[in-house]
Amino acid sequence: MKKHPLHFQIVHQIEKRRWVLMVVLVAAIHLFFQTLMFPYGTALHSLLPGHNNSSYYTQMSISDTLQDDHIQEHILEFVDEDSETKQELVSVELSDDLENGVSINSNSSNEEQVKPEIVKVVVSAVNSFNESGVNTSRNVLQEQILPINEKYTLFQSDGIKKMRCLMPPKSVMYIDQMERLLARNRRSSRAMRPRWYSPRDQDILASKEQITKAPSRITDKELYAPVFRNISMFKRSYELMERTLKVYVYKDGDKPIFHQPILKGLYASEGWFMKLMESNKRFVVKDPRKAHLYYMPFSARMLEHTLYVRNSHNRTNLRQFLKIYAEKIASKYPFWNRTGGADHFLVACHDWAPYETRHHMEHCIKALCNADVTTGFKIGRDVSLPECYVRSARNPHRDLGGKPASERNILAFYAGNIHGYLRKILLEYWNKDTDMKIFGPMPPGVASKMNYIEHMKSSKFCICPKGYEVNSPRVVEAIFYECVPVIISDNFVPPFFEVLNWDSFSVIIPEKDIPELKNILQQMSDEKYKELQYGVRRVQRHFLWNVKDVKYDLFHMILHSIWYNRVFQVKPR
Repeated sequence: MKKHPLHFQIVHQIEKRRWVLMVVLVAAIHLFFQTLMFPYGTALHSLLPGHNNSSYYTQMSISDTLQDDHIQEHILEFVDEDSETKQELVSVELSDDLENGVSINSNSSNEEQVKPEIVKVVVSAVNSFNESGVNTSRNVLQEQILPINEKYTLFQSDGIKKMRCLMPPKSVMYIDQMERLLARNRRSSRAMRPRWYSPRDQDILASKEQITKAPSRITDKELYAPVFRNISMFKRSYELMERTLKVYVYKDGDKPIFHQPILKGLYASEGWFMKLMESNKRFVVKDPRKAHLYYMPFSARMLEHTLYVRNSHNRTNLRQFLKIYAEKIASKYPFWNRTGGADHFLVACHDWAPYETRHHMEHCIKALCNADVTTGFKIGRDVSLPECYVRSARNPHRDLGGKPASERNILAFYAGNIHGYLRKILLEYWNKDTDMKIFGPMPPGVASKMNYIEHMKSSKFCICPKGYEVNSPRVVEAIFYECVPVIISDNFVPPFFEVLNWDSFSVIIPEKDIPELKNILQQMSDEKYKELQYGVRRVQRHFLWNVKDVKYDLFHMILHSIWYNRVFQVKPR
């Protein structure tokens, strides 16, 4: 009778050890797979309590959008039922916050005090927006106070569904932090090493050596050196592109999504590039084995126009369409598989393009208007595509130019639809200031459009705030009308960031500094303003579409940035 308790104890101890061993094994497997998924040191944090805290992750809602046919802009709508589109976690290396340039927002802080007027303005902005037609209950949105210097007043939704575009970003990357991230990515490429050798890789590696060793110069006869980061490297790279670069354009795909460029309106950039690329004789080759880069000529705007079901709030079929296309390219041709798509590129200006090309085109070079570092834009690999509103396909230069600096009597100008959270704040502060011409949407009609253009031609500074997305056509419009652009859009990578020095022809202001906007502009000396305005006039040629491509124009600048980023990302076999 006494043997049974002893036997039971032995069995109990064995079972206990087995459970402990099982727990340790499960934890080890979990840690291993987390390490594979998050190679930036967050695997261990995921095992700890509170790992969902924003100190470890920045959570972004991947939302759907509704299109407005009249203004050709989009509002990010509620999330899909598909769990993949409900949210996306972006891991952040805590020890490298400064190097990566990401400021992580915590839920509370006692280090700084928040200006109460900011809270009041943002609350008023969202409530006003709700009154104007968005079916969101006021008692659902509650303000959450965060330090003003690096964070925002956010709104925390108690419901499952929420709109990301009506809330400030949870993490912010400022322009100086982007500079450091670009430099770091130039030093170390994360591109895939080719699976087999190609002489084209040697061409690019030889070009890289020549670019990095380009003789230093301060001035140039053709170009205005101050608007470039390094005029010597740009000139050498451009010359090598003209001499070396060959592009293969895939013939696969049917119209209207493929091979049908749109040359007017808000998304004209992707159309003009497609038109000029497919008809180009200098760069395009018929034999794909001779190509250094491969272009996938689809229109993100036509994809939305053709396949999106109105009011469905579901873009899964658009993403699936491009996934099937990429798989077809990979199965039909060997070139995609050699590099994992790293030598392939796309040009897309529609706001949905980052979502549509996610995962299956993740390693490609993406030229995107929606160049938002919090939604997957990779500085040093991807290209920030200028968003251009082209009014005339026959004459894209119509109304080009503006008054000289001495005749611009308006300090700052903005007029436009009140999209997103930021423009509401801008108007709350400055639409009653007599020195600042800050308006909402102007009335429809030709006279109103000409009045808008005249204001841009007569203003010293043109305010370019973000809307629902980080990009705005006003940046290029300001350059078009020789007005110094004032970019107010956190996390936005300015066009051609890898080669242009935006400090020489623009003003970039953090969103948190909107209350100081007038002081910032007024404190600028006349000499400094004239330098900026002269920089705008000299850089203008690089932001113009031409019916027939011209050296250093917008077509060549886009292609060069794609080439330039590939040069610094390629790895030898």
